[in-house]
Amino acid sequence: MKRLSAWFFLFGMTVSWATAQETDVGQPVLSPTVKVGKVLVDGDSIQYMEMSNVYVYPEPTFKNKQQQQAYMRLVKNVKKVLPIAKEARQMLIETAEYLETLPTQKERDEHLKRVEAAIVAEYKPKMKKLTFSQGKLLIKLVDRECNATAYETIQAFIGPVRSGMWQAFAWMFGASLKKGYDPEGVDRLTERVVLMVEAGQL
Repeated sequence: MKRLSAWFFLFGMTVSWATAQETDVGQPVLSPTVKVGKVLVDGDSIQYMEMSNVYVYPEPTFKNKQQQQAYMRLVKNVKKVLPIAKEARQMLIETAEYLETLPTQKERDEHLKRVEAAIVAEYKPKMKKLTFSQGKLLIKLVDRECNATAYETIQAFIGPVRSGMWQAFAWMFGASLKKGYDPEGVDRLTERVVLMVEAGQL
């Protein structure tokens, strides 16, 4: 039941993750990157190395084993859902750009319907594997990546009526598509984990 409920409300969110074509956006890079190159300075060739960010934090301290286990679950969950949130951002960018090339609303609506079917087919297996806590985290990370809540994202693509329906459905299971991400407040620890996962440090 836990996985089923997570899939139902996330299904509504994935509907809005429409891509312009059936494009393989690839997996986001969540590992350290090192770029080596050369630059010409006054006739001399100088090598340089460019590295991804490295984040240094104090070692986390835990009052008890439960806190430690909660932290380890957070790391595991971020690693699982962050790539999906990053895919969502890329898909939204591509969708918005492609929809602008379509001259009529009818063509845009037809395109979104075709893409909706493709998105459901691709993401349904992924959503079914998410736990409830992973689903709630994904909603927040979509806000982080897209600078808009999942509800706002859905509303932009499928309108207020259907987005309201999915919000009501999520609410029935104790979640909210309107949940925002607060990296300076309640999501401070999550932001730390996200940054370190992105840098390949976790």
